[in-house]
Amino acid sequence: MQPVERIVIMQGDVTKLKADAIVNTANPSLPGSGAVEAAIQRSGGPEILEAYQQIVARQGGAKTGEAVITAAGNLPARFVIHTVAPVWQGGKAGEEELLACCYMNCLQLAQKNYCDSVSFPNIGTGGYHFPKRLAARISVHTVCAFLETHDTPKKVNIVCNGDENFRLCSEMLHVYECL
Repeated sequence: MQPVERIVIMQGDVTKLKADAIVNTANPSLPGSGAVEAAIQRSGGPEILEAYQQIVARQGGAKTGEAVITAAGNLPARFVIHTVAPVWQGGKAGEEELLACCYMNCLQLAQKNYCDSVSFPNIGTGGYHFPKRLAARISVHTVCAFLETHDTPKKVNIVCNGDENFRLCSEMLHVYECL
C-alpha cells in the first residue's frame, strides 16, 4: 500500500471516529484546555483524568513536542495520545520543529502500542495560534515521511476543524504526494 493511500484528510470530530488512537493537544502540566480536550474529557469519562493524574505523579507533565498515551475511556478508540503543541511566537522559538515533534512522537507512540489507525486533529491551529498553512504543511509532511519508512500505523486520519484547514491539508497532501 502506498503511503498516500494510508492518509485520509477529512472534516469532523476526532472524538467520534473509531480508531486505535486519537490525538489530543494538551498543556505541559496535562491536561489541556482546548475544545478537543473538553470533548475528550466529556466523552471519555473519568478514566482519562485519572490516567493524567498518574502521569503527572510519575513524571510531572510533558514538555512541548512530547507525547504521552492514556486509555480512551468511553471514546470509540483504545488510546488517547496527548501531545503538547508549541504556542506560536512568530516562528522564532523553534515552533516548526516542535510541531513536527508532536506528530512524530504521536506516531511513534501509536506504533509502539500496536495501533493500526490514528486520528489527528489540526494540532496547534486553535488556541495555540499556529498559522494554518504552515501547520498543514508540517502535519502532512511529517506523517508522509513517517509512513514512508514504517508499516504501522496502517491508516492516519487528519481530522480538520473547518473548511480552511481541510482545504490546506488536502492541498499539502497533493503537494507531497507521499512518495
